[in-house]
Amino acid sequence: DAATLDAARTFGINVSAVAETALQGAVADARRRKWLDENAAAFAAQAAWHEHNDHPLADIIASPGGATWNS
Repeated sequence: DAATLDAARTFGINVSAVAETALQGAVADARRRKWLDENAAAFAAQAAWHEHNDHPLADIIASPGGATWNS
């Protein structure tokens, strides 16, 4: 938008630097979303395994002093 660009120039804002930073953030977000999508099945399998087998450290996570807790 031309008015925003003019205002940026008025305030001495480096439009190229702002655009580069915004693009870097957008690319990082897109990479993260893509990685999460590509690995969704693995996350679901891990969650199912934990639901079926419980977490191997569940008693430690729940409360130190559990059966497998060693100080």
